Amino acid sequence: MLALRLTRSAHPAVQVRRLLVATASAGTGFLLLCTLGHALSHPDAAAASALRLAWCAVPLAATVHFALAVARTDPGTRPRPGLAAIGLGPARLMAVSATTTALSTLLGSMLALLLFLHLRGDLTGMPFDGAAAEFLAAHQPLPLPAALTLLALVPAASSVAVALTLRPRDARVAAQAAPRMFGRFGAGGPTGSRESFGAYGRFGARLKSSAPRPAAPADDTLPGPEPEAAPSPAPDPTPGRTPTPNPTALPWGAALLATGLAVEGYASRAGGGALPLPGGLPGGLPSGPAGVLLGWILTAVGLALAGPGLTHLCGRLLQTARPGALRLLAGRGLMQEASRIGRPLGVVCAVASGAYTMAALYDPADPSFGPLTTLGALVVAGSTVATLLTAAVEARQARADTTAALLRLGAPAKTLRSAAAMRAGALLTLFVPLTLVVAELAALPLAR
Repeated sequence: MLALRLTRSAHPAVQVRRLLVATASAGTGFLLLCTLGHALSHPDAAAASALRLAWCAVPLAATVHFALAVARTDPGTRPRPGLAAIGLGPARLMAVSATTTALSTLLGSMLALLLFLHLRGDLTGMPFDGAAAEFLAAHQPLPLPAALTLLALVPAASSVAVALTLRPRDARVAAQAAPRMFGRFGAGGPTGSRESFGAYGRFGARLKSSAPRPAAPADDTLPGPEPEAAPSPAPDPTPGRTPTPNPTALPWGAALLATGLAVEGYASRAGGGALPLPGGLPGGLPSGPAGVLLGWILTAVGLALAGPGLTHLCGRLLQTARPGALRLLAGRGLMQEASRIGRPLGVVCAVASGAYTMAALYDPADPSFGPLTTLGALVVAGSTVATLLTAAVEARQARADTTAALLRLGAPAKTLRSAAAMRAGALLTLFVPLTLVVAELAALPLAR
Protein backbone atom coordinates (compact mmCIF):
# COMPACT_ATOMS: atom_id res chain seq x y z
CA MET A 1 0.00 0.00 0.00
CA LEU A 2 2.85 2.39 0.81
CA ALA A 3 4.50 1.62 -2.54
CA LEU A 4 1.22 2.39 -4.32
CA ARG A 5 0.86 5.73 -2.51
CA LEU A 6 4.44 6.72 -3.29
CA THR A 7 3.92 5.72 -6.92
CA ARG A 8 0.74 7.77 -7.22
CA SER A 9 2.10 10.89 -5.51
CA ALA A 10 5.42 11.04 -7.35
CA HIS A 11 6.67 13.93 -9.49
CA PRO A 12 5.57 13.89 -13.16
CA ALA A 13 9.18 13.39 -14.29
CA VAL A 14 9.43 10.32 -12.05
CA GLN A 15 6.15 9.01 -13.46
CA VAL A 16 7.50 9.43 -17.01
CA ARG A 17 10.58 7.39 -16.14
CA ARG A 18 8.40 4.65 -14.64
CA LEU A 19 6.24 4.61 -17.77
CA LEU A 20 9.40 4.23 -19.85
CA VAL A 21 10.35 1.25 -17.69
CA ALA A 22 6.90 -0.24 -18.29
CA THR A 23 7.31 0.32 -22.05
CA ALA A 24 10.69 -1.41 -22.10
CA SER A 25 9.23 -4.27 -20.06
CA ALA A 26 6.35 -4.58 -22.53
CA GLY A 27 8.74 -4.81 -25.47
CA THR A 28 10.89 -7.43 -23.78
CA GLY A 29 7.87 -9.45 -22.69
CA PHE A 30 6.46 -9.41 -26.21
CA LEU A 31 9.77 -10.70 -27.59
CA LEU A 32 9.73 -13.53 -25.04
CA LEU A 33 6.16 -14.45 -25.96
CA CYS A 34 7.03 -14.41 -29.65
CA THR A 35 9.82 -16.85 -28.87
CA LEU A 36 7.23 -19.11 -27.24
CA GLY A 37 4.98 -18.80 -30.28
CA HIS A 38 7.84 -19.74 -32.60
CA ALA A 39 8.58 -22.80 -30.47
CA LEU A 40 4.93 -23.88 -30.64
CA SER A 41 4.64 -23.41 -34.39
CA HIS A 42 8.03 -25.01 -35.15
CA PRO A 43 8.37 -28.01 -32.82
CA ASP A 44 11.12 -29.53 -34.98
CA ALA A 45 13.36 -26.42 -34.84
CA ALA A 46 14.36 -26.59 -31.18
CA ALA A 47 17.82 -25.12 -31.83
CA ALA A 48 16.39 -22.07 -33.61
CA SER A 49 13.91 -21.46 -30.78
CA ALA A 50 16.66 -21.77 -28.19
CA LEU A 51 18.80 -19.28 -30.11
CA ARG A 52 15.87 -16.84 -30.25
CA LEU A 53 15.45 -17.18 -26.50
CA ALA A 54 19.17 -16.54 -26.03
CA TRP A 55 18.93 -13.34 -28.06
CA CYS A 56 16.11 -12.19 -25.75
CA ALA A 57 18.69 -12.02 -22.94
CA VAL A 58 20.06 -8.81 -24.50
CA PRO A 59 16.83 -6.72 -24.23
CA LEU A 60 16.14 -8.35 -20.86
CA ALA A 61 19.49 -7.14 -19.50
CA ALA A 62 18.94 -3.66 -20.98
CA THR A 63 15.49 -3.42 -19.38
CA VAL A 64 16.75 -4.53 -15.96
CA HIS A 65 19.62 -2.04 -16.18
CA PHE A 66 17.19 0.76 -16.99
CA ALA A 67 14.81 -0.21 -14.18
CA LEU A 68 17.72 -0.20 -11.73
CA ALA A 69 18.80 3.28 -12.85
CA VAL A 70 15.25 4.61 -12.43
CA ALA A 71 15.01 3.09 -8.94
CA ARG A 72 18.28 4.75 -7.91
CA THR A 73 16.99 8.22 -8.90
CA ASP A 74 13.55 7.85 -7.31
CA PRO A 75 13.30 10.66 -4.71
CA GLY A 76 10.33 9.02 -2.98
CA THR A 77 12.39 6.06 -1.76
CA ARG A 78 15.52 7.96 -0.78
CA PRO A 79 16.56 7.72 2.91
CA ARG A 80 15.87 10.96 4.75
CA PRO A 81 16.37 12.00 8.40
CA GLY A 82 13.45 11.12 10.64
CA LEU A 83 12.01 8.30 8.51
CA ALA A 84 13.69 5.64 10.67
CA ALA A 85 11.64 6.84 13.66
CA ILE A 86 8.43 5.76 11.93
CA GLY A 87 9.83 2.47 10.67
CA LEU A 88 11.06 3.58 7.23
CA GLY A 89 14.76 2.92 7.48
CA PRO A 90 17.06 1.92 4.61
CA ALA A 91 15.82 -1.68 4.60
CA ARG A 92 12.15 -0.69 4.39
CA LEU A 93 12.83 1.90 1.70
CA MET A 94 14.76 -0.70 -0.27
CA ALA A 95 11.73 -3.00 -0.12
CA VAL A 96 9.44 -0.15 -1.22
CA SER A 97 11.74 0.64 -4.17
CA ALA A 98 11.81 -3.03 -5.23
CA THR A 99 8.00 -3.19 -4.99
CA THR A 100 7.61 -0.02 -7.06
CA THR A 101 9.90 -1.46 -9.71
CA ALA A 102 7.92 -4.70 -9.73
CA LEU A 103 4.67 -2.75 -10.25
CA SER A 104 6.10 -0.84 -13.22
CA THR A 105 7.49 -3.93 -14.92
CA LEU A 106 4.33 -5.95 -14.21
CA LEU A 107 2.30 -3.28 -15.97
CA GLY A 108 4.53 -3.66 -19.03
CA SER A 109 4.28 -7.45 -18.93
CA MET A 110 0.49 -7.30 -18.85
CA LEU A 111 0.47 -4.94 -21.83
CA ALA A 112 2.73 -7.37 -23.70
CA LEU A 113 0.35 -10.24 -22.94
CA LEU A 114 -2.67 -8.26 -24.16
CA LEU A 115 -0.89 -7.33 -27.40
CA PHE A 116 0.22 -10.91 -27.95
CA LEU A 117 -3.29 -12.26 -27.41
CA HIS A 118 -4.69 -9.60 -29.74
CA LEU A 119 -2.29 -10.56 -32.54
CA ARG A 120 -3.18 -14.23 -32.02
CA GLY A 121 -6.87 -13.41 -32.44
CA ASP A 122 -7.83 -14.58 -28.95
CA LEU A 123 -9.50 -11.27 -28.02
CA THR A 124 -11.14 -9.54 -30.99
CA GLY A 125 -10.36 -11.71 -33.99
CA MET A 126 -7.29 -12.10 -36.18
CA PRO A 127 -5.78 -8.71 -37.18
CA PHE A 128 -3.64 -7.95 -40.26
CA ASP A 129 -5.46 -10.65 -42.29
CA GLY A 130 -3.78 -13.42 -40.29
CA ALA A 131 -0.20 -12.45 -41.27
CA ALA A 132 1.14 -13.50 -37.87
CA ALA A 133 -0.99 -16.61 -37.43
CA GLU A 134 1.72 -19.16 -38.19
CA PHE A 135 4.47 -17.34 -36.34
CA LEU A 136 2.45 -16.81 -33.13
CA ALA A 137 0.91 -20.30 -33.20
CA ALA A 138 -2.60 -18.88 -33.42
CA HIS A 139 -4.18 -22.25 -34.20
CA GLN A 140 -2.69 -23.92 -31.12
CA PRO A 141 -3.67 -23.45 -27.47
CA LEU A 142 -1.32 -21.15 -25.57
CA PRO A 143 0.29 -22.85 -22.53
CA LEU A 144 -0.55 -20.34 -19.81
CA PRO A 145 2.09 -21.48 -17.26
CA ALA A 146 4.87 -21.08 -19.85
CA ALA A 147 3.61 -17.64 -20.89
CA LEU A 148 3.34 -16.42 -17.29
CA THR A 149 6.80 -17.78 -16.50
CA LEU A 150 8.32 -15.83 -19.40
CA LEU A 151 6.42 -12.69 -18.45
CA ALA A 152 7.64 -12.96 -14.84
CA LEU A 153 11.29 -12.86 -15.89
CA VAL A 154 11.48 -9.06 -16.24
CA PRO A 155 9.67 -8.16 -12.95
CA ALA A 156 11.57 -10.79 -10.96
CA ALA A 157 14.98 -9.87 -12.35
CA SER A 158 14.36 -6.13 -11.95
CA SER A 159 13.12 -6.43 -8.36
CA VAL A 160 16.03 -8.66 -7.34
CA ALA A 161 18.54 -6.30 -8.97
CA VAL A 162 17.04 -3.29 -7.18
CA ALA A 163 16.98 -5.11 -3.84
CA LEU A 164 20.60 -6.24 -4.14
CA THR A 165 21.85 -2.83 -5.26
CA LEU A 166 19.95 -0.68 -2.75
CA ARG A 167 20.36 -2.95 0.26
CA PRO A 168 21.99 -1.35 3.35
CA ARG A 169 25.75 -1.82 3.15
CA ASP A 170 26.45 -1.32 6.87
CA ALA A 171 24.96 -3.41 9.67
CA ARG A 172 24.66 -0.32 11.84
CA VAL A 173 22.63 1.44 9.16
CA ALA A 174 20.36 -1.59 8.85
CA ALA A 175 19.90 -1.69 12.61
CA GLN A 176 18.76 1.93 12.60
CA ALA A 177 15.88 1.00 10.30
CA ALA A 178 13.82 -0.25 13.26
CA PRO A 179 11.77 2.49 14.95
CA ARG A 180 13.05 3.74 18.27
CA MET A 181 10.37 3.24 20.92
CA PHE A 182 12.25 4.84 23.82
CA GLY A 183 11.10 8.32 24.63
CA ARG A 184 9.32 10.83 22.51
CA PHE A 185 10.28 11.73 18.91
CA GLY A 186 12.89 8.96 18.71
CA ALA A 187 14.89 9.29 21.90
CA GLY A 188 18.26 7.63 21.87
CA GLY A 189 17.56 4.72 24.21
CA PRO A 190 16.38 3.67 27.67
CA THR A 191 18.62 6.23 29.33
CA GLY A 192 16.71 9.05 27.69
CA SER A 193 19.69 10.44 25.77
CA ARG A 194 18.31 12.32 22.82
CA GLU A 195 19.98 12.51 19.42
CA SER A 196 19.90 15.75 17.54
CA PHE A 197 18.47 16.02 14.04
CA GLY A 198 21.89 16.34 12.43
CA ALA A 199 23.63 13.70 14.50
CA TYR A 200 24.37 11.78 11.35
CA GLY A 201 26.19 13.17 8.39
CA ARG A 202 24.83 13.26 4.89
CA PHE A 203 26.30 9.92 3.96
CA GLY A 204 25.38 8.13 7.19
CA ALA A 205 28.58 8.86 9.15
CA ARG A 206 27.98 9.69 12.81
CA LEU A 207 29.62 12.92 13.93
CA LYS A 208 32.22 12.22 16.58
CA SER A 209 32.22 13.98 19.95
CA SER A 210 34.78 14.08 22.70
CA ALA A 211 34.31 11.95 25.83
CA PRO A 212 32.86 13.73 28.93
CA ARG A 213 35.25 14.77 31.64
CA PRO A 214 34.92 12.93 34.98
CA ALA A 215 33.06 14.65 37.83
CA ALA A 216 35.04 16.35 40.66
CA PRO A 217 35.38 14.49 44.01
CA ALA A 218 32.71 15.26 46.60
CA ASP A 219 34.93 15.22 49.73
CA ASP A 220 36.97 18.13 51.15
CA THR A 221 40.40 16.55 50.72
CA LEU A 222 43.18 18.37 48.97
CA PRO A 223 42.79 18.16 45.28
CA GLY A 224 45.30 15.88 43.68
CA PRO A 225 46.28 15.70 40.10
CA GLU A 226 43.26 15.76 37.85
CA PRO A 227 42.62 12.39 36.21
CA GLU A 228 43.15 12.39 32.50
CA ALA A 229 40.14 12.13 30.29
CA ALA A 230 39.73 9.19 28.00
CA PRO A 231 41.40 9.90 24.68
CA SER A 232 38.87 10.85 22.07
CA PRO A 233 39.24 9.84 18.45
CA ALA A 234 40.56 12.48 16.13
CA PRO A 235 37.72 14.21 14.31
CA ASP A 236 37.44 13.79 10.63
CA PRO A 237 38.71 16.98 8.99
CA THR A 238 36.21 16.65 6.16
CA PRO A 239 33.00 15.13 7.57
CA GLY A 240 30.39 14.10 5.02
CA ARG A 241 32.84 14.08 2.11
CA THR A 242 33.40 11.00 0.04
CA PRO A 243 36.77 10.31 -1.54
CA THR A 244 37.14 10.61 -5.28
CA PRO A 245 36.52 7.19 -6.86
CA ASN A 246 39.42 5.60 -8.68
CA PRO A 247 38.12 2.87 -11.02
CA THR A 248 40.57 0.01 -11.45
CA ALA A 249 38.60 -2.27 -13.82
CA LEU A 250 40.00 -0.70 -17.00
CA PRO A 251 42.49 -3.55 -17.69
CA TRP A 252 39.79 -6.17 -17.12
CA GLY A 253 37.44 -4.31 -19.44
CA ALA A 254 40.09 -4.07 -22.15
CA ALA A 255 40.81 -7.80 -21.81
CA LEU A 256 37.11 -8.71 -22.10
CA LEU A 257 36.73 -6.38 -25.08
CA ALA A 258 39.61 -8.04 -26.91
CA THR A 259 38.25 -11.50 -26.01
CA GLY A 260 34.79 -10.62 -27.33
CA LEU A 261 36.16 -9.36 -30.63
CA ALA A 262 38.26 -12.51 -30.98
CA VAL A 263 35.25 -14.75 -30.25
CA GLU A 264 33.13 -12.88 -32.82
CA GLY A 265 35.82 -13.29 -35.46
CA TYR A 266 36.30 -16.99 -34.76
CA ALA A 267 32.55 -17.69 -34.65
CA SER A 268 31.81 -15.85 -37.89
CA ARG A 269 34.66 -17.66 -39.66
CA ALA A 270 33.37 -21.01 -38.40
CA GLY A 271 29.80 -20.25 -39.48
CA GLY A 272 30.52 -18.80 -42.89
CA GLY A 273 29.91 -15.19 -41.87
CA ALA A 274 26.22 -15.57 -41.02
CA LEU A 275 24.89 -13.31 -38.28
CA PRO A 276 22.21 -15.12 -36.28
CA LEU A 277 19.32 -12.78 -35.54
CA PRO A 278 15.70 -13.38 -34.54
CA GLY A 279 13.77 -13.42 -37.77
CA GLY A 280 10.80 -11.42 -38.87
CA LEU A 281 7.17 -12.31 -39.35
CA PRO A 282 7.24 -15.18 -40.25
CA GLY A 283 10.79 -15.44 -41.66
CA GLY A 284 13.20 -18.16 -40.83
CA LEU A 285 16.48 -18.11 -38.92
CA PRO A 286 19.73 -18.44 -40.85
CA SER A 287 22.14 -21.08 -39.78
CA GLY A 288 24.88 -19.44 -37.73
CA PRO A 289 26.86 -20.07 -34.56
CA ALA A 290 25.73 -18.76 -31.20
CA GLY A 291 29.35 -17.67 -30.61
CA VAL A 292 28.56 -14.34 -32.32
CA LEU A 293 26.07 -13.61 -29.54
CA LEU A 294 28.62 -14.65 -26.92
CA GLY A 295 31.27 -12.43 -28.49
CA TRP A 296 28.93 -9.45 -28.58
CA ILE A 297 28.01 -9.96 -24.90
CA LEU A 298 31.71 -10.13 -23.95
CA THR A 299 32.35 -6.95 -25.94
CA ALA A 300 29.47 -5.17 -24.21
CA VAL A 301 30.60 -6.28 -20.75
CA GLY A 302 34.17 -5.20 -21.54
CA LEU A 303 33.06 -1.73 -22.60
CA ALA A 304 30.84 -1.45 -19.50
CA LEU A 305 33.77 -2.37 -17.24
CA ALA A 306 36.14 -0.02 -19.04
CA GLY A 307 33.68 2.90 -19.07
CA PRO A 308 34.37 4.17 -15.50
CA GLY A 309 38.12 3.96 -16.02
CA LEU A 310 37.92 5.82 -19.33
CA THR A 311 35.72 8.51 -17.78
CA HIS A 312 38.21 8.86 -14.92
CA LEU A 313 41.00 9.15 -17.49
CA CYS A 314 39.09 11.94 -19.27
CA GLY A 315 38.93 13.85 -16.00
CA ARG A 316 42.65 13.47 -15.46
CA LEU A 317 43.49 14.57 -19.00
CA LEU A 318 41.36 17.70 -18.60
CA GLN A 319 43.51 18.75 -15.63
CA THR A 320 46.90 18.34 -17.29
CA ALA A 321 49.19 21.11 -18.60
CA ARG A 322 48.54 23.91 -16.08
CA PRO A 323 44.72 23.93 -16.05
CA GLY A 324 42.58 26.89 -15.14
CA ALA A 325 39.56 27.02 -12.89
CA LEU A 326 37.21 25.85 -15.64
CA ARG A 327 39.24 22.79 -16.58
CA LEU A 328 39.83 21.93 -12.93
CA LEU A 329 36.09 22.08 -12.23
CA ALA A 330 35.23 19.95 -15.28
CA GLY A 331 38.00 17.42 -14.64
CA ARG A 332 37.23 16.94 -10.96
CA GLY A 333 33.56 16.55 -11.83
CA LEU A 334 34.33 13.77 -14.32
CA MET A 335 36.58 11.99 -11.83
CA GLN A 336 33.90 12.19 -9.14
CA GLU A 337 31.16 10.91 -11.46
CA ALA A 338 33.25 8.24 -13.20
CA SER A 339 31.61 5.29 -11.46
CA ARG A 340 28.12 6.71 -11.88
CA ILE A 341 28.04 7.62 -15.58
CA GLY A 342 30.96 5.60 -16.91
CA ARG A 343 29.23 2.22 -16.92
CA PRO A 344 26.03 3.40 -18.71
CA LEU A 345 28.22 5.26 -21.19
CA GLY A 346 30.18 2.09 -21.90
CA VAL A 347 26.95 0.16 -22.49
CA VAL A 348 25.75 2.86 -24.90
CA CYS A 349 29.02 2.52 -26.80
CA ALA A 350 28.54 -1.25 -27.01
CA VAL A 351 24.99 -0.84 -28.33
CA ALA A 352 26.08 1.84 -30.81
CA SER A 353 28.86 -0.39 -32.12
CA GLY A 354 26.38 -3.27 -32.49
CA ALA A 355 23.94 -1.01 -34.36
CA TYR A 356 26.74 0.15 -36.65
CA THR A 357 27.65 -3.46 -37.37
CA MET A 358 24.04 -4.39 -38.13
CA ALA A 359 23.67 -1.36 -40.43
CA ALA A 360 26.85 -2.32 -42.28
CA LEU A 361 25.59 -5.89 -42.78
CA TYR A 362 21.97 -4.95 -43.56
CA ASP A 363 20.48 -6.69 -46.57
CA PRO A 364 16.80 -5.98 -47.43
CA ALA A 365 16.46 -9.46 -48.96
CA ASP A 366 17.69 -11.20 -45.79
CA PRO A 367 14.72 -12.63 -43.82
CA SER A 368 16.69 -12.44 -40.56
CA PHE A 369 16.10 -8.66 -40.44
CA GLY A 370 12.40 -8.35 -39.67
CA PRO A 371 9.93 -6.65 -37.32
CA LEU A 372 11.15 -8.56 -34.26
CA THR A 373 14.74 -7.56 -34.98
CA THR A 374 13.64 -3.94 -35.21
CA LEU A 375 11.64 -4.21 -31.98
CA GLY A 376 14.58 -5.77 -30.13
CA ALA A 377 16.95 -3.10 -31.43
CA LEU A 378 14.55 -0.35 -30.34
CA VAL A 379 14.17 -1.84 -26.86
CA VAL A 380 17.92 -2.21 -26.37
CA ALA A 381 18.86 1.17 -27.82
CA GLY A 382 16.04 3.03 -26.06
CA SER A 383 16.76 1.40 -22.70
CA THR A 384 20.49 2.09 -22.83
CA VAL A 385 20.09 5.74 -23.89
CA ALA A 386 17.40 6.26 -21.23
CA THR A 387 19.71 4.67 -18.66
CA LEU A 388 22.49 7.08 -19.58
CA LEU A 389 20.14 10.06 -19.29
CA THR A 390 18.87 8.78 -15.94
CA ALA A 391 22.45 8.40 -14.71
CA ALA A 392 23.08 12.00 -15.77
CA VAL A 393 20.06 13.07 -13.71
CA GLU A 394 21.42 11.10 -10.74
CA ALA A 395 24.81 12.79 -11.13
CA ARG A 396 23.14 16.18 -11.21
CA GLN A 397 21.24 15.36 -8.03
CA ALA A 398 24.45 14.19 -6.35
CA ARG A 399 26.31 17.44 -7.08
CA ALA A 400 23.36 19.72 -6.25
CA ASP A 401 24.92 20.75 -2.92
CA THR A 402 28.27 21.50 -4.58
CA THR A 403 26.58 23.58 -7.27
CA ALA A 404 24.61 25.51 -4.66
CA ALA A 405 27.79 26.16 -2.65
CA LEU A 406 29.60 27.46 -5.73
CA LEU A 407 26.72 29.79 -6.52
CA ARG A 408 26.73 31.09 -2.95
CA LEU A 409 30.46 31.77 -3.25
CA GLY A 410 29.84 33.92 -6.31
CA ALA A 411 30.64 31.54 -9.16
CA PRO A 412 28.76 32.65 -12.29
CA ALA A 413 26.19 30.25 -13.70
CA LYS A 414 27.86 30.57 -17.12
CA THR A 415 31.01 28.97 -15.68
CA LEU A 416 29.04 25.97 -14.42
CA ARG A 417 27.36 25.54 -17.81
CA SER A 418 30.72 25.80 -19.55
CA ALA A 419 32.14 23.12 -17.25
CA ALA A 420 29.22 20.82 -18.06
CA ALA A 421 29.73 21.40 -21.79
CA MET A 422 33.45 20.70 -21.41
CA ARG A 423 32.71 17.42 -19.64
CA ALA A 424 30.34 16.36 -22.41
CA GLY A 425 32.84 17.36 -25.10
CA ALA A 426 35.66 15.41 -23.46
CA LEU A 427 33.50 12.28 -23.22
CA LEU A 428 32.41 12.56 -26.85
CA THR A 429 36.00 13.09 -27.97
CA LEU A 430 37.07 9.82 -26.36
CA PHE A 431 34.06 7.54 -26.70
CA VAL A 432 32.94 8.31 -30.27
CA PRO A 433 36.23 7.19 -31.90
CA LEU A 434 36.35 4.20 -29.53
CA THR A 435 32.85 3.16 -30.63
CA LEU A 436 33.74 3.46 -34.31
CA VAL A 437 36.93 1.42 -33.88
CA VAL A 438 35.10 -1.36 -31.99
CA ALA A 439 32.31 -1.38 -34.60
CA GLU A 440 34.78 -1.65 -37.48
CA LEU A 441 36.67 -4.46 -35.77
CA ALA A 442 33.40 -6.31 -35.06
CA ALA A 443 32.04 -5.90 -38.59
CA LEU A 444 35.29 -6.81 -40.36
CA PRO A 445 35.13 -10.61 -39.87
CA LEU A 446 31.36 -10.73 -40.34
CA ALA A 447 31.48 -8.98 -43.71
CA ARG A 448 33.81 -11.56 -45.26
